[in-house]
Amino acid sequence: MSRWLSRSAGALALALSPSAVLGAEEVPRLLQDDGPQLRRQIAQAQSDSVIILPKRVYHFFRASAPRMNFYVSNHDQRKDIPVGLPFIHKNGVTLDAQGSTFIFHGDMQPVHIQDCSGLSLRNVTIRYADPFVLEAKVCGIDENKITLRIHPGERYCVQDGNLYTVQDEYSERVRVANAFYPDGSMVPSDGAGDIAWDYHVEQLAENLVQIEEDASSLRLEPDCVLVLRSGSRPHPALLLYRAKDVTLKNVIIEDSQGMGLLAQRSEGISFLGGGCIRRAGRYCSTSADATHFSNCRGKIVVKGALFEGMMDDAINVHSTCLAIERVENSTSIVAKYMHYQSVGFEVFSDGERVQFVRGKTLENVPELGCVKKVEMLDEQHVRLIFEAPVPEGIGEGDAVENADWYPSVEFVNNTVRYNRARGALFTTPKPVLVKDNKFVRSHGSAILLAGDAQDWYESGACNDVKIIGNLFDHNLTASYQFTDAVIAICPEVRDIANQKRRYHRNILIEGNTFRTHHVPLLSTRSAENVTFNGNKVLWDDLFQPRGNGCIFIINEPAPQKIILQNIHP
Repeated sequence: MSRWLSRSAGALALALSPSAVLGAEEVPRLLQDDGPQLRRQIAQAQSDSVIILPKRVYHFFRASAPRMNFYVSNHDQRKDIPVGLPFIHKNGVTLDAQGSTFIFHGDMQPVHIQDCSGLSLRNVTIRYADPFVLEAKVCGIDENKITLRIHPGERYCVQDGNLYTVQDEYSERVRVANAFYPDGSMVPSDGAGDIAWDYHVEQLAENLVQIEEDASSLRLEPDCVLVLRSGSRPHPALLLYRAKDVTLKNVIIEDSQGMGLLAQRSEGISFLGGGCIRRAGRYCSTSADATHFSNCRGKIVVKGALFEGMMDDAINVHSTCLAIERVENSTSIVAKYMHYQSVGFEVFSDGERVQFVRGKTLENVPELGCVKKVEMLDEQHVRLIFEAPVPEGIGEGDAVENADWYPSVEFVNNTVRYNRARGALFTTPKPVLVKDNKFVRSHGSAILLAGDAQDWYESGACNDVKIIGNLFDHNLTASYQFTDAVIAICPEVRDIANQKRRYHRNILIEGNTFRTHHVPLLSTRSAENVTFNGNKVLWDDLFQPRGNGCIFIINEPAPQKIILQNIHP
C-alpha cells in the first residue's frame, strides 16, 4: 500500500523592474514566480550597483530556473542543475533583501555565486517550500512498538514497509534518523548518535505510522522528535565557486538539501550574523554542515552567527588532496579524486604549487612542486605535469594538495548548539582563531582537528590554532567519527609509529570554560606543541560519563611537548 500526503503552497510575490537601485515604488505588478524577473535584474546589474528589495516573501520555482553544470565539493554530483538565483561574473554588486524570505520550490540550487568579486548578499532568509527531511513526534509507546506522528504538511510515502521523503520530482528512502527532545536538544546515546533506519513501517492513519522497536533501546520518550532522512546531499543552499571578497551579512538558512554554505576555490569570505537557524516548529536546519570551505584561501571570517539543528558540523575548513594513482615519468603523475562527493572541481591550476604528502605517515615532503600543466582526464582523474622532478620516494599511495590554497580562519562570537556530529573542524596550516564562542550540546566533539589521505581526503596540517575564551557546554553525548573528547586532535595516520614529524602543531587551548559531565576534555594524536592552560572546568552528572574517567587521552607514541596545566575546578 502506498499513501501520499502532500502540502499545497500558494505563491504570490513581486515582479522586479531593472534598475541599479530597486525601491518599492518600482514594483509594477504581482507574479507567482519571482525567479525570472529577479534573475534579469541580477544579470543587468552593473559593477558596484545595489539591488534593494522590498521586504516580503519571494518564491522561486524549479520549472523556470536556468540549468547549469558544475561540480560541488562534498555533495552528490548532479547534471543540468536548476539554479534559482545565479550571480555569474558580477563585481561589486550588493543584493539587500531587507529581511525578506526566499522560498525555493523543488529540487534546485537556490543561490549560486561564481566568478564574482566584491559581492554582498544581505538580510535574507533562505528556505525550501518542502523540507528535505521528515520530522515525526513520538506519540505512542507500546511493547516493542513506537507510533510516530509525522508533522502536518510533510510530504512522504509508505511503500513496501519503507518510508520515503517526497519531492516534486523524486522520492528517497529514509535510511537514518536522529532523535531530539522537545526543547530542541539531541537525545544522548550510549553509542553512535545516528539511528540506522531499517525498520518496517506501517501506515496507521493520515500522518500516523508505526515501527516495531523497543523505545528504551533508542532512549526515546513521549514527545521526542525524530528527524528522518535519506543521507543524500543534492545541493547546498548557497554555493560560492571561484568567488573573491564575498560578504554574507544577516543571511539565515532555515533548511537546505545539503550544506548551508559551501565555498570552493574561493578567497576572502565573511559570514557575519545570521546563520543556520531552525524555522519555527522544526528541529533540523541543514541536511549537512552549516558552513563548509573546501580549497579556499585568504581570510575566512565567521562571526556573530547562530548555528543550530544541523545534521553535521557548524564549520569545516579543509583542503582536498588527491591520491597519486601512478607516476608516468619523472615530471608527470596521474592523481585521482578519491571521494565520490568531491570530484571534478579544479584543485590545481597551471603555475600553482603542490604539497606532496606521504600516504602512510601523512607527512609533508619539504620541497614543493610547481605545476607546469594540468590536464583533466575525466571527472575523477587529473594529470599533473611539473616544472621539476617529483620528489624521491613519492609514488602510488601518496597524495598531493594545493599549497597555494589554504585559508586563515576567524571563528568568533558564534553559538553552535543542538547539532549532530561535531561543532567545528579545522584542517589548514594558516592561523586559526576560535574565540568567544558557545558550543552547546553538540552531539559529538565541539572541535576537531582532522586530516586524512584515505577516506574523504580532507587535508591541510594545522600549524597555528588558538582556542580561547569559549564555553563548552555539555558536548560529547554520543559517538561519531573522531569524537573521543570535547576537543579532539585526530588525523588519520596509517603508520604513526614510523612518522618522524607530527601532523598538527602549535595548538593553544586557554581561558575556556568547560561545563560538562564526565568526558575527556582533550585527545591528541599526531600532534606536538599542544598547550592546555588556564581553563575552568565545572563537572556534573547531567549525562552518562564517557571515556573511562580519563580527562586527557594522549595517543602519542612518544612525548611531543604536550603541556597540561592550571585546570581550575
